Amino acid sequence: MPASDLTLLTETALKAGEIARSFVGNELSIQQKPDDAGPVTAADLAVNTMLEDRLREARPDYGWLSEESTDDDARQGKERVFVVDPIDGTRAFIEGGKTWSHALAVVENGEPVAAVVYLPMMDKVYTATRGQGARLNGLPIGVSATKQPDEANVLAVKHSADPQFWTHPVPNFKRHHRPSLAYRLSLVAQGRYDAMFTFRRSWEWDIAAGALILAEAGARVTDRRGSPLRFNNPVPQTDGVVGANPKLHAALLDRMA
Repeated sequence: MPASDLTLLTETALKAGEIARSFVGNELSIQQKPDDAGPVTAADLAVNTMLEDRLREARPDYGWLSEESTDDDARQGKERVFVVDPIDGTRAFIEGGKTWSHALAVVENGEPVAAVVYLPMMDKVYTATRGQGARLNGLPIGVSATKQPDEANVLAVKHSADPQFWTHPVPNFKRHHRPSLAYRLSLVAQGRYDAMFTFRRSWEWDIAAGALILAEAGARVTDRRGSPLRFNNPVPQTDGVVGANPKLHAALLDRMA
């Protein structure tokens, strides 16, 4: 089933890209979500409608979890669940940037088994199936070999370098940023950067697809405490994310508070 799921996710992600691109330069009808949860646009909603219609029709026995859909407790009783973010990096999308993505995953018994992260404006399609490696536009990718935090190029928000998060002096890493968490995970999988981490509680739809892609590229991907990531939780969040090759991952965790 995972192989055919990957085909379904890939074809659907490409369709999502067509829809999202059609909104670029046009009216976005931007609204603010309750509880300061960020903006949502007409593009987010249009993509979400297509994803839900297409994916649930193809796999009616799968559960559903999306940033832009009302959550349904029924998903918790499903063996397999779609976990999707129609547009990850909505603020970048609104600002006319290119580094937003569509993130689609199938989770089986709490673990991602098929994943796609697609950046339509950059023509990048990251894919992975559990046990079969990770790819970018069909070509195999893998993580970097950097071992020491002080030598690492990392993807993290500015506050991640605050001393409160580190038990020892803050490592002398070079910090970079991308708005899409799914893209950050995928860039580390590609070996463009050595690690990514966030100490904030992370929504499952932001990380499920990228976490599988990064793990299949040879990384260890955990929460900020080093525990394995589990998905389809009653509250669909994880306690942050840390992803890097195993040696760098261990070195980072050793220095995190």
